[in-house]
Amino acid sequence: MDKIRRLTKPVSHLVVLGLLALSLHLPAANAAMVGTETVVNAAQAQQNRERVLSTLNRADVQQQLVARGVDPAQVQARLDSLTDEEVQTLAAKMDQLPAGGDALGLLVFIFVLLLITDILGFTNVYPFVKHPQRR
Repeated sequence: MDKIRRLTKPVSHLVVLGLLALSLHLPAANAAMVGTETVVNAAQAQQNRERVLSTLNRADVQQQLVARGVDPAQVQARLDSLTDEEVQTLAAKMDQLPAGGDALGLLVFIFVLLLITDILGFTNVYPFVKHPQRR
């Protein structure tokens, strides 16, 4: 009996320390109300992104991109990396294009957007843009 008491004391200390260690490392769960404006903005951003994507996935736009030397996979990656504000701006530019037009303005906008991100060093799409050597 005395032997069991001597064994249970260290084991109980180990169990208590283990439970304390587990409870200290668990993050607290936070809950808050989500505002209507946040939900509406997220839904509109998703709609804008889908609208731009559906436009870029059209066969005639794909042909024009390939004709200008832009890989459609890179366009998709760029679209995925755009912020919600940039997608909203792009969708607004699409609204200003003439109906039944050839979407040249959209292609020029995408080209300029890709060129700016290439110059800033975020991407490496165009071979004529010189990038500084990174260490």
